[in-house]
Amino acid sequence: MSSRPTPPLKTIHGVRLGGTSAGDPETTWDVAIEYPPNCPEGVISSVSPNDPPPPSTSSPPILLPALVHPHVHIDKAFILNTPSYGNLLPSTGSFQEAITSTTKAKAAFTHADILKRGEWLLADSIASGVTAIRSFVEVDHTVQHTCLNAGLVLKERWKDACDIQLVCYAQDPVFSTSHGEENRRLIEAALRDHTPDKLGVLGTTPYVESSIEASKQNIEWAAAAALQNDRHLDFHLDYNLAPPEEDPEPLIWHVLRTLRLLGWTSQNTNKRVMLGHCTRLSLFKEEHWMRLAREVHDNELPISFVGLPTSDLYMATTPSGSDIGVKTNPRGTLPVPSMIRKFALDAVIGVNNVGNAFTPWGSADPLGLACLGVGIYQAGTVSDAELLYECVSTRARAAIGLSSPSQSDSGVCLKQGDRADCLLLHDVDDTGLLEPGATRARKSIAEVVWDPPVRTSRAVISRGSVVKRAQLAASETVFRFVV
Repeated sequence: MSSRPTPPLKTIHGVRLGGTSAGDPETTWDVAIEYPPNCPEGVISSVSPNDPPPPSTSSPPILLPALVHPHVHIDKAFILNTPSYGNLLPSTGSFQEAITSTTKAKAAFTHADILKRGEWLLADSIASGVTAIRSFVEVDHTVQHTCLNAGLVLKERWKDACDIQLVCYAQDPVFSTSHGEENRRLIEAALRDHTPDKLGVLGTTPYVESSIEASKQNIEWAAAAALQNDRHLDFHLDYNLAPPEEDPEPLIWHVLRTLRLLGWTSQNTNKRVMLGHCTRLSLFKEEHWMRLAREVHDNELPISFVGLPTSDLYMATTPSGSDIGVKTNPRGTLPVPSMIRKFALDAVIGVNNVGNAFTPWGSADPLGLACLGVGIYQAGTVSDAELLYECVSTRARAAIGLSSPSQSDSGVCLKQGDRADCLLLHDVDDTGLLEPGATRARKSIAEVVWDPPVRTSRAVISRGSVVKRAQLAASETVFRFVV
């Protein structure tokens, strides 16, 4: 990082809080932070009403829980923005092309190259308000441990601003092709060489195996290895749009069977299981969803789902021909709000890839993703907006195991006992065309999600310290930090 965090804050004076539970949006609050021995990263010790602010041309800023990336590939970020990979720009936009071109790019990865592109992603993310990231780093016969070693450097280098949870990730097969066994050995060596606090998650991609039998072996091996090595588990799963009644059946059912056989329940371990993409589930009927929810709840399986809309909507469809742009297949992504509300499943949304052939569009800003969700899920109410914000903040943090699952339904209004990771949004005239005091204020979560404010309006607090300040004019007089 080019700048250092401030000393730990004691109080944030004169801010508005988000969420309908905060009451009158004009009320301002003082948020006190303590650093007890059992929580040195900082915890909110009290939230109390503030005296009415003096007249000002600016509205008090709004204080929200910090944002979270529950699923992002740090080693593959911004490949398309790097001149040395200029020969790998998409020409068809297909999934197979993305696999092929990324494999070619990986053969040219260097430690320095991954660090540079990784820091681009981290800077973009933290400037957006992200203070926790689950980051995939690939381990296979092509890159060996190059991506992993770079990820460990980034984790240490950026630890004051962001909690980076690394995933030892097998994008390639581990039970088929001539390199499967070697890939598996490299993964096992990484788990052996690094403790869970350094390498906290094991991830694989069962659908890349050459047969359904090998895909099931992949699932069984990964689940057993993660449990044995005290890691969270993360599968890229069912990334297709085949009707759920077709054979082979969706792999989700084998994942559930495997977890049950291993006794991987919320009673036996605090390690969680994340299932990403799962676009095939978007074609589930009511009875399929009921079966899924019943199996998860009855067996107390600590499973979360992460929808990855920017990638899913780009990749989970097939062109009908090379000469026209018509798509014959429906696009698919997990119906996250319905999964939460109708079936009480734990689900969040994530960015996934930024600037590579799998997802050449979109940014690293989770607020932009929440905004996209309004249209994807037809989720236009105030309560919808608050749920979408949770899916890129408090719910996402719990889903990756960085807070108690019981906190995942805590809403978006900060309260006593919450971690001191916050996003502070100011009124900033990014047009440069308005008179002082005429800036359009965002006074609610809904306004923030419907039309995310520019990053220059965002101040980011991680572990109780300011790691990124907003570019302010007069509004600094409305509130203040106390250190």
